[in-house]
Amino acid sequence: MTTTDTADDETVTDETTILTFMCVRNAGRSQMATAFAERERDRRGLDDRVEIRTGGTAPADTVHEVVVEALAEVGLDVNGREPRAISDEALSESDFVATMGCSTLELETVETDDWDLDDPGERPIEAVREIRDEVERRVIAVFDERFGGDDGE
Repeated sequence: MTTTDTADDETVTDETTILTFMCVRNAGRSQMATAFAERERDRRGLDDRVEIRTGGTAPADTVHEVVVEALAEVGLDVNGREPRAISDEALSESDFVATMGCSTLELETVETDDWDLDDPGERPIEAVREIRDEVERRVIAVFDERFGGDDGE
């Protein structure tokens, strides 16, 4: 974090917060969380303050089609995104890491939270919608907690 004093005795901070969403395959829950986090970052005008990372410990070849469909229903396009691995270095650089119910990750200097969500990969769209809505709620809560409540859409 860089801190500078302005002429008006205001303190301005130049800090980037790194939010990371991960699971084993990076093909469902973490992709949903990433899409919602990107939307929240944009809605709140935090593009220059929030970096969003996603990855998995054993990435799949593609994002689950049912996840692509469920996110498209709420106006989010993840078609064409590819699951990817996440490094220990990327995790340790994060300010917050959410795992999706498939990890006992513990990082000494990073706030972590396991969201214990069902894997949407082999579920019907009705079940995936419920998972999607829960992921959205949790992502918004992370942004509210770290950056204050959303003042309007």
